[in-house]
Amino acid sequence: MDLALLRTFLAVYRAGSLTAAAGQVGLSQPTVTAQVRALERELGQQLFRRLARGVAPTTVADELAAEVAGPIDALAAVAERGLVRRDPFARPLHLAGPAELTTARVLPSLASLVEQGLKLRVTLGLSDELLTGLAAGRFDLVISTVRPRGRAVSAVPLTDEEFVLVAGRAWAARIDRDQLAQEGARCLHGVPLVSYAEDLPIIRRYWLTLFGTRPTARPALVVPDLRGVLAATVAGAGITVLPRYLCAPELASGALVPLLTPEVPPINTLYLATRPGTDRSLPLSPARAHLLMQARMW
Repeated sequence: MDLALLRTFLAVYRAGSLTAAAGQVGLSQPTVTAQVRALERELGQQLFRRLARGVAPTTVADELAAEVAGPIDALAAVAERGLVRRDPFARPLHLAGPAELTTARVLPSLASLVEQGLKLRVTLGLSDELLTGLAAGRFDLVISTVRPRGRAVSAVPLTDEEFVLVAGRAWAARIDRDQLAQEGARCLHGVPLVSYAEDLPIIRRYWLTLFGTRPTARPALVVPDLRGVLAATVAGAGITVLPRYLCAPELASGALVPLLTPEVPPINTLYLATRPGTDRSLPLSPARAHLLMQARMW
């Protein structure tokens, strides 16, 4: 059985798309289609069902993937090491993640590797879009705020971000924090909310976890960057919910005041996502290991 056909099959199986797999293996989409059909003829069985968008594996494909994934990934890792043995940072690492975490934590953590020769190409955006790009081969490594699903992406937990309800000094002085702790969100009626999206995603999550209800007010200010939310809240625009890592200096200086200190604060797990079989490739492998180590100190 031709190893090239198996490699192409595995790429299609993981990507769920002939087009995405073509980008990963460096072939045209018609060539990928032809190779999959050639393998189906050789096996005498159907491997994929064509869908309106992408393909779905048959049980035959599930069984074949389980048999060949380990050996093919191992061979790919050996080949990758052989190609770049002299310089682990010979090619750029394409990294993607949310703007705030990437700029505040990820890039500073990778600075020492950049000094050693790592070349980074960074894309900022929303997790769903970035994970789609990862599966299509546009990125090597994605920091995701949601848990990735599907065979096209593998992920490990990176760190937890803790959410904190905060206000600038002026609004904090007008809110009875003891009453808020006892009576919940109704004490905040009429207080303007600052959010990074119209549907209050982080605020809604905090309200549901701590107060057992959804926020009923519309945001007074919406800015699609948590750094803007932070700046507006410090300036007195209203109250908001932020990841603690992002506003730690302002909390330490008193520019922001935490309105609640729950014993178990709401958290969100962040994930480090790659394509299956690429964890040992270069320069991905050292960067991934470095981030997992550095994240323990975030």
